[in-house]
Amino acid sequence: MIKISPSVLAADFSALGEEVADIERCGADMVHLDVMDGMFVTNISFGLPVIEALRKKSDMVFDVHLMIEKPERYVERFIDAGADILTFHYEATSVAEEIIDLIHKKGARAAVSIKPNTPAEVVFPYLDKCDMILVMTVEPGYGGQALIPETLLKVKRIREEADRRDISIDIQVDGGITPSNAADAIAAGANILVAGSSVFKAKDRCEAINALRT
Repeated sequence: MIKISPSVLAADFSALGEEVADIERCGADMVHLDVMDGMFVTNISFGLPVIEALRKKSDMVFDVHLMIEKPERYVERFIDAGADILTFHYEATSVAEEIIDLIHKKGARAAVSIKPNTPAEVVFPYLDKCDMILVMTVEPGYGGQALIPETLLKVKRIREEADRRDISIDIQVDGGITPSNAADAIAAGANILVAGSSVFKAKDRCEAINALRT
């Protein structure tokens, strides 16, 4: 089943609770929350207080993507704030396996993300340990970018390796996902699509989510 996780980076931050309720009404499976620290990436977005406040307004699955240095410092606090899925970057830490174990110990789902220039093979040791792999299909940090086609080859490699080892794992793609390229991402092996502008900026969000899924 293909799942859609709209990224609130493209939402109206002055009405975030209403924006999340709207995508839930339109059939989104989860909401993608990008946390940026201005160090791992050059942009700064939001942090714990926003997620805590939004958690009080929504029962949706919170798909929290940490684009921060040394994410191990904040794992427990983000799960306590409301994260159901917690994604950290392979490139941001030297203790990936410890982070996965900590996320699971706190009762959340663990995911490892890689940037466009990071080889797919670096996540192979974690395929049987985490719940999801996130392949960035743009350079992380800013919304509205165009998908880098070559990144879908990494999706394919990861899915093939997981299938070879008989591992059932979610593969998420994030960056420049639109109805015009969603089929390519799905064909490569992705089953969770993150979309920001193509959902939140659409005239009809329900139609946009359905177009991505189908």
